[in-house]
Amino acid sequence: MFREKIKDILRRIDKKRKTICLHGSCLKGREMKKNVDLLKGSIAGSLTRLAIPIMGTSLIQMAYNLTDMIWIGKIGSNAVAAVGAAGMYLWLASGLATIPRMGGQVKVGQALGSGKEDRAAEYAKGAIQMGIVFGILFGLICLIFPKGLISFFQLNHEEVISDAQIYLIITGGGVLFNFLNLIFTGIFTAMGNSMVTFTANIIGLAVNIILDPVLIFGWGLFPKMNVAGAAAATLFAQFLVFAVYIFVICKEQYVFFKIRIFIPAKKAYIIDMVKLGTPIAAQNMLFSSISMIIARLIAGWGDAAVAVQKVGSQIESISWMTAEGFASAVNAFIAQNYGANKKDRIKKGYYTAIRLMTVWGIVTSVALIFFPQVFFRIFIQEPDVLPMGVDYLRILGVSQLFMCTEITTAGAFQGLGKTFPPAVEGVVLNLLRIPMALVLSETALGLNGVWWSISISSILKGIILPAWFFVVLRRYLKKEK
Repeated sequence: MFREKIKDILRRIDKKRKTICLHGSCLKGREMKKNVDLLKGSIAGSLTRLAIPIMGTSLIQMAYNLTDMIWIGKIGSNAVAAVGAAGMYLWLASGLATIPRMGGQVKVGQALGSGKEDRAAEYAKGAIQMGIVFGILFGLICLIFPKGLISFFQLNHEEVISDAQIYLIITGGGVLFNFLNLIFTGIFTAMGNSMVTFTANIIGLAVNIILDPVLIFGWGLFPKMNVAGAAAATLFAQFLVFAVYIFVICKEQYVFFKIRIFIPAKKAYIIDMVKLGTPIAAQNMLFSSISMIIARLIAGWGDAAVAVQKVGSQIESISWMTAEGFASAVNAFIAQNYGANKKDRIKKGYYTAIRLMTVWGIVTSVALIFFPQVFFRIFIQEPDVLPMGVDYLRILGVSQLFMCTEITTAGAFQGLGKTFPPAVEGVVLNLLRIPMALVLSETALGLNGVWWSISISSILKGIILPAWFFVVLRRYLKKEK
């Protein structure tokens, strides 16, 4: 009885809202103007307008991480190693968040492309509800078991172990905000509105840049918190990004205003998103787990080697995070056009994306191969650590072009709703890193053998996945409409 009354009240609210501006048509039209039309007009133009804010957001996220590394690096390589170890679990968490994020983004995009906005809203609601559940569960694990989680890496110094546990408790305990921010990013991207994400992250970055030195070194009324200060600054910045999203969502008149978050999403829709997102999440989480195993192997060369991997991967992220941002735009573009059955736009959109990312991959490869010392000195100046960092960047620089093409192609697969091929390819070749690292590290290469195992697997992925997509795309284009 009570449930029926609630439904009746919600129906009346909906009815009143729809009577405004001729049943909401002018509100919806106003909202649509904010979104990039992915179904009409210039393919390069619409794809670029959507991609640039997303790529900018990825660069902002990279700047988050680099800002932390710059200030933490001033404490010393031990602090960097602590953040690097704890950060592995946050990377693992982002893999879990991929299920609702990617499932929601693809299904919302396809639903909007086919003109089914109510279905898009239902998928969006299901993604948000899954994100809340996953975020709370993962946060509790980080709060309850920090000691056991960090002990996996077998770090050598008590100070590093203690700092890693503190960083994990603070950032992992508040991972819910990060989960929801990722999901909101996916949904807004599917709607063709990437500027919201860009704006929210710009605000978060500004706050993070201000708070990092204040909380790490203790300025004014704030005490010196070291690694805990970096974690607190990051957590507060993520909360602020979440708050900006909520502010925008409360005023949105296209998809979010139809969501009733306290009413469970339809089971069939949840299952659809889980089926779609699980292969990608499994790949990402396995990738994180493999990286954790390799990090444990690297720890055998000392905590400084762990610091090199952390800093090096952050510098390298200028390539792969930008590619992931562009892949997200490709995902949304192909998802909407797939829903509208516009095959020619899908083909042209993919080829346009690959050309752009090839150029970016070449630029980053040149930068890392020829100027590694310039980049690494920004974070760590210790003379015994610097040569290790230079070797890392040069070796990984060889694979940047291939990494960009692989990530972009994965986004194209996902837009078609085919998440299995990139997941399988990623799992197999990422697993290959472990035996390669063990074998190559026993040669004269030593630690550099570990870096080469990562670079070689990225090169193989960048060759195999695009070739696989060409086959799938050709078959899809030959099918009758």
